[in-house]
Amino acid sequence: MTKSKVKILLLYTGGTIGMVKDFKTGSLKTFNFKNLLDRIPELQLLDCKIDTVSLKTPIDSSNMKPKYWLQIAEIIESNYSKFDGFVVLHGSDTMSYSASMLSFMLENLAKPVIFTGSQLPIGDLRTDAKENLITSIQVASMQKKGKPVIKEVCLYFEYKLYRGNRTTKLNAEHFQAFVSSNYPDLAESGVHLKINDEYLFKPNLRKFFKVNKNLDENIAIIKLFPGIKKEVLESVVNILNLKAIIIETFGTGNCTTEKWFIDLLRQAILKGIYIINITQCTGGSVMMGHYETSSELKKIGVISGKDMTTESAVAKLMYLLGQNISHNTFKIKYEMSLRGELS
Repeated sequence: MTKSKVKILLLYTGGTIGMVKDFKTGSLKTFNFKNLLDRIPELQLLDCKIDTVSLKTPIDSSNMKPKYWLQIAEIIESNYSKFDGFVVLHGSDTMSYSASMLSFMLENLAKPVIFTGSQLPIGDLRTDAKENLITSIQVASMQKKGKPVIKEVCLYFEYKLYRGNRTTKLNAEHFQAFVSSNYPDLAESGVHLKINDEYLFKPNLRKFFKVNKNLDENIAIIKLFPGIKKEVLESVVNILNLKAIIIETFGTGNCTTEKWFIDLLRQAILKGIYIINITQCTGGSVMMGHYETSSELKKIGVISGKDMTTESAVAKLMYLLGQNISHNTFKIKYEMSLRGELS
């Protein structure tokens, strides 16, 4: 009996990876992904069947927003039973935001969803697009005893596979554009493709796959800096319909101890606005109460973002606000790991 080929759905959302140079004008344009095998004949060497689909209108990733996340999630939802894995081609600028958001939207995911892209277009002589795409498809098609090896939302870029909600784009120039400072790589591609099994997310396979479609965008981010004025924080706290503020603090979650600052946060919390504390540092974690400069935050009820990235903190906030849960449940859920997003 012939073993059936693994089926992979390639979803193009936009971005540099899907561009080719128009030799007449010299400008970049999107190419038809149905002709993918013509552009990358090496894909025929992979032991899997590849289908392609695009967003109705592919976008520059700088224009990414919840309505497009919903489109991506719904494409995966409607094709979930037909395919063994999914590869999402995405512009690199907001890829970490999208990978983080999809990790929360796709609940009880038992198949791989691999985000990838490139720094140079697919038709470029020195492009990184081919390797990123080929290895992403290979990772998505990996199986053990007839079941996918990867069962989470990941991001693959420049020889490394990361947990999607642990990544941040760190470099706009180098091929190695992403970093996962607080969580180890899930895999590394070299002469061999080495999977670090102990770090893979292990979902509860007894639970049914579902897509969470309610996202709430009524949030804000404030990055603290020495000399921040009361009026700046005041203007944000008073935004109409605001439900939560992420504050990027110093070091392990430290901030100014000036009375006006703490008072404004206290007033916001009393109004029902959630205040989330995450660190500006690329690596490390918030530890409120570790220093005197963060103990007041803990006392007034600020929620700890622990070692989450800004991208993951934003995604988790929009997702949990859309769940319509009580204040107490919200704090408990935000401070616990739901998809491996925090340690």
